Amino acid sequence: MTKNAPSDTVFEQSKRIDNLGNEYWSARDLAKTLEYSEYRHFLPVIERAKDACVNSGYEVSDHFEDVLEMVTIGSGAKRELETVKLSRYASYLIVQNADPSKEIVAQGQTYFAVQTRIQEISQMDEYTNLSTEDERRLFLRNELAKHNTQLAAAAKDSGVVKPIDYAIFQNHGYKGLYGGLDAKGIHHKKGLRKSQQILDHMGSTELAANLFRATQAEEKLRRENIQGKQNANKAHFEVGKKVRKTIEELGGAMPEDLPAVDSVKIIEKQQNKKLDDPKKKD
Repeated sequence: MTKNAPSDTVFEQSKRIDNLGNEYWSARDLAKTLEYSEYRHFLPVIERAKDACVNSGYEVSDHFEDVLEMVTIGSGAKRELETVKLSRYASYLIVQNADPSKEIVAQGQTYFAVQTRIQEISQMDEYTNLSTEDERRLFLRNELAKHNTQLAAAAKDSGVVKPIDYAIFQNHGYKGLYGGLDAKGIHHKKGLRKSQQILDHMGSTELAANLFRATQAEEKLRRENIQGKQNANKAHFEVGKKVRKTIEELGGAMPEDLPAVDSVKIIEKQQNKKLDDPKKKD
């Protein structure tokens, strides 16, 4: 691994596939990727990740499996050493509990946060059954509305209480994700009127990026118990910037360059009409 390699490449290269076709990461590999000098220093991180797994309501055994693997030692010989077979979710929890001062850890937090969320969405029965862009837009817009409510609650706990303060807080997230553009700047860039809601005129790709921003900002505020408006604003900006960097590394279009589309409210009205009129159902 080269220190300046893009984070998605670094973590994708260390991914393994078992005999059943399931992806996983070796704890020893991940320790090296995250620049821990010795594996023993990494063990407390694994334990904190296991605790977080329990607190999230998941079975540790479903995501952390103690195994033996052949490792090359200094002389070139190989011997079996203990390690942990980690699921993507376990790896995500590990980078969330690793040393945040390491740049590669920050990159890993973004990579696993985004990729884990992509996996969660793709595995949702509701989402996998959606065949059109309109259906995906409506689904993601509703998901984003739900998570924005949760983000607002987390921001309030951090001291962002007044409506004007929350608007400033939201703008910091936008600025991170949109390369410095705030809500007003996005409106201008997209050719939207002031009365039009930005989120209602996003395609599914742009909605997904904002969904990642909202979910990860909420988690960061709560996980780090961030207090104070300025600190909350900074955290939201950093999350937006990390999501933007991941999009760039994956070769995606920057969100400000994606075109505005017709309001999702139109799609919602059309679907509601179908539900109300059995004759219009497929």
